[in-house]
Amino acid sequence: MSQPSLAPFIRARPWLKRWMQPLANWYGNAAGYRQLGLRADDLIPEENDAVLKALKRLPPKVAYDRVFRLRRAFQCSIAHQLLPREEWTKPEDDVEYLGPYIREIETEKKEREDLDAMVISKK
Repeated sequence: MSQPSLAPFIRARPWLKRWMQPLANWYGNAAGYRQLGLRADDLIPEENDAVLKALKRLPPKVAYDRVFRLRRAFQCSIAHQLLPREEWTKPEDDVEYLGPYIREIETEKKEREDLDAMVISKK
């Protein structure tokens, strides 16, 4: 999650956000994950330690919903089918739920590294 992003730049300019929103919606629908009932944060790879810790910090209901969405998507993928249109993830439902935890963990890690690298000198 530490890659550079244009999102803050776009969000800070309302005219640019209005111009980019249809393109973002088109891309989200073309990606295909919403047709399987997934959210964008469901696609974050779990190989990272920060992501694993973030998954452990999720509330039980959110964690259960995530596992349900992933299992349902795997089942649809195996059957080579898409969910019915009414079960697709809507753009307004595709909100970030894992990202804040990942950012919090990365901030804690950076703070821990800064504290570990601190040199204390007596005067």
